[in-house]
Amino acid sequence: MTGGSKNLFRFLDWEVYRNSQEVFREILETVRRLPTDVRYSIGDQVLRSALSIILNIAEGSGRGTDKELNRFFNISIGSINETVACLDTLLKNGHITNDKFNSLLEKLESVSRQLGGFKKIL
Repeated sequence: MTGGSKNLFRFLDWEVYRNSQEVFREILETVRRLPTDVRYSIGDQVLRSALSIILNIAEGSGRGTDKELNRFFNISIGSINETVACLDTLLKNGHITNDKFNSLLEKLESVSRQLGGFKKIL
């Protein structure tokens, strides 16, 4: 990757982006283990909401103003809440363990705190 490309896609250097990618990877692995009927309903929804976290960080990084970046970070935080609600629903219906839920919750809380810290800087 050249220096120019790296600056163009600055989100690739952000820890919050890398951490949100890691959470998505773990959720994807979890969804792959769900029963088929659940995988294609709430499984798809939790994947969409977790992907939305990543995509809004990336999209916001390409915006021209801090105000716009902040708006996309807010959308990412909303997607974190949606992801947690999906995971909680999977937990309450016996599709994931408490340990898996708590592990993912901790990682999502970290991403949320990182986004909050970014927003304070803006």
